[in-house]
Parts: sequence; structure tokens; C-alpha cells
Amino acid sequence: MFELQSLGIEYGTLAMFVLLLGFLLTGMPLAFVTLLIALIFTLGWFGPMAVPLITSRVFSFVSSFVFVSVPMFVMMAAILDRSGIARDLFDAMRLFGGRLKGGVAVQTIFVAVILAAMSGIIGGEIVLLGMLALPQMLRQGYDKNLAIGVVCAGGSLGTMVPPSIVLIIYGLTANVSIGDLFTSAFIPGFMLAGFYVAYILFRSYTGKNIAPPPKTEHIPREEKLRLLKGLFLPMLVVFCVLGSIYGGIASVTEASAVGVAGVIASTIVRREFSLAMLKSAALQTLSTCGMIVWIGIGASALVGVFNLMGGIKFVSALITGISDDPTTIILFMMLILFILGMFLDWVGIALLTMPIFVPIVKDLGYDPIWFGVLFAMNMQVSFLSPPFGPAAFYLKSVAPPDISLGDIFKSLLPFICLQILAVALLIIFPGITGR
Repeated sequence: MFELQSLGIEYGTLAMFVLLLGFLLTGMPLAFVTLLIALIFTLGWFGPMAVPLITSRVFSFVSSFVFVSVPMFVMMAAILDRSGIARDLFDAMRLFGGRLKGGVAVQTIFVAVILAAMSGIIGGEIVLLGMLALPQMLRQGYDKNLAIGVVCAGGSLGTMVPPSIVLIIYGLTANVSIGDLFTSAFIPGFMLAGFYVAYILFRSYTGKNIAPPPKTEHIPREEKLRLLKGLFLPMLVVFCVLGSIYGGIASVTEASAVGVAGVIASTIVRREFSLAMLKSAALQTLSTCGMIVWIGIGASALVGVFNLMGGIKFVSALITGISDDPTTIILFMMLILFILGMFLDWVGIALLTMPIFVPIVKDLGYDPIWFGVLFAMNMQVSFLSPPFGPAAFYLKSVAPPDISLGDIFKSLLPFICLQILAVALLIIFPGITGR
């Protein structure tokens, strides 16, 4: 009755992969592709009686309490997009970066870190920096490639800097403590930001026409106080969100609600709050979270049926069989994630691969928390890498017309190399994560 069983797990896995690739090439959304293939293989391999087993797996994913934090952090980012908080934050950082050659590029990275620590969202941050920092750098005579790379790479730091939604989804999938993930990602996130700053300063001071000379303008005391006010509210929100998590006062979910309340309070203090802004932010949140939930449902269903088929054991044996050296196996996993990152969204990658990879990592004797930070660092690369690096498309939506996608991807190559260096350091020195 069930014809697909006759393929065996080897050809069944191949057929599933070919179908996945084929449907994706038609332009069908990943969520619907995974759901369709899950249904085909459930009916074709086990019959209609197996469908409830798959739906129960989907329910366990969407009913997780920690998942509530995702829309909260998305809401924070949506409100930030619509307020002047990011603009004032960027202006305030002029106090610290103004005396450096390449100072505007450096302050862009610092602003990116603070925005990442406020919301953990990537797309909105790149668009914000693309509107605030890119025109200013181009106007001041910065090298175009450096300016583009700084905005895209800096804006993608939300993947690494807590409260990263990438780490939250990994924690849900791998069933590990999200608070521990945040603690372990803290130093690697700042390490990567430090690499970007070091690269900017090196290029600025050693290259010709890379960055304009620093301005030695005198800023009046009153102006300094005004600029510092723009730094106070964002830092207070960051302190409340991360301080409540690390201080053991609130869980990640509760801290996300604190963050939303903090950002809304900030807009009220700044007299920017309106019901229209709140409604617009809520609609954007629904749209973003709807995409994440549907990808989660589809991926959970597909992994569920693949597990019932015995596919996870088969793929695990295949991966562990490539070498007796655990480091080689980890590098092979990183290569798979890197290749998938060129074509798939990070949510789909996490939900499709982590149920297979995490048990292998544990069997090899590695810490799944460390692997989660490594995964997030790898996803940094996927945000920038061609042909579908989302960072490039986010920036293109707000970049001047004379900047092409080809220009953007070419500008990202040095930063991709820095990200790969960070991945390598995490593999060689796992103690960077504190684990």
C-alpha cells in the first residue's frame, strides 16, 4: 500500500532532498514546501494513520512558552524602526567617534551593537543604518565599499548579540537553556564587532582615500548634554532587558516584555508615541512572526516524518562516518550550514538541521551551548553570502540607485572573511564562549 517505503531510507532521503530543492526552485515559500513534502511522505510511507503523530510534533513547537519572546523582540524592533531613538543614538555616538579617522564607520558598528542588544532583529537594523549611516559616510568621502560593508556587517550583528532571535530558535530546537546561550554568545558577539572595528581602523589609516581625516570641531557643552540624552534611553532599555536576564530577575520571555514596555515608554518620553505607530508596529510583528511560525510548523512536520522513517539515524551515521576526528565532523557540519545559508532562511536551516546535528554534537562530547553559538556565528556568514544574502537585499531597498547588488556583494567579501575567522577561532578555542 505504501509505495514510498520500497525506496528504502537511502533513496527516500535522496527523493526528499530532490523534491525540496525542486519545489524551492519554483519560488514556493519554504514553509509550504516543507509542509507539502511532509504530507507526501507521511501518506506515502506510513499511510493516513500517521498524520496525528506529525501534528503532535508541530503542536509541541508552537506551544513552547519561550516562543512568546520572539514576537516581543520583533515588536521592539518594529517600534524602534518608527521612532527617532536610533537616529539620536547615532548622533550621540559622534561624541566618541569624531576624533578617529574612520570614526563614522566605527560609531556605526557601536550603534549596531546597541540596537542588536535592544531587539535581536537583523533586517530592520540594516535598513535603519542604511538610511542613517550610509548617506553620511558617502557624503563625507568614505570608500564606497567600506561604507556598504560596515552597514551590512554591523546590521547583521543581531544574530550574535543577545537577545538574538537566532539563539532563541536554536534553544527551542536543541532544547537547551536560552539564558546560557545568551551568556555564552556575549563575548563572541563583541569579539566579532571588535574585528570589524579593527578592520575599519586598519583600512582607514593605511589606505588612500578610504576615510576622511577626523574632524576636530569643538562641541559646546549644551550640545554634548543633548547628544548624551540620546544615548541614555537606549542604554537603559538594554540594561533592563539583559540585566533582568543575567541577574536572574526575569526569564527570557519576561525580559522581552520588559523590553517592549521600555521601548514604548521611551517613545512616550520622547513624545513620539501614537496609536497609529503602535498599530503599524503590531502589523509588522504579525507579518514577521507569522513567517517564522509557518516555517517552524513546516520544518517540524518534515523533521518529524523524516525521523519516523529512520532518516535522522541514517544521516547521523553518514555524517559521523566521514571521519574518526570529531573536529572534522564539526567542520563538515559548518560546511553544510554555510552552503544551506546561501539558499535558505536561517529559521528553516535551524529547524531542519538542528534535530540531526545536536544529538551528533552531544555524542561527540561537545557542549550543545557552544555549538549554538557556533551556529549563530555561521548564520552571520549566511546573512552576507551571495547569491541570496538577505543583508544585501535589505540594504539595496534603501541604498542610492547607483549602488547595485553586485557592488554590495563585492563590498561584503572582507567582512565574510572576518566572520569565517571568528567561526574558526570558536572551533579552535571553545573557551571563548565560557563553556
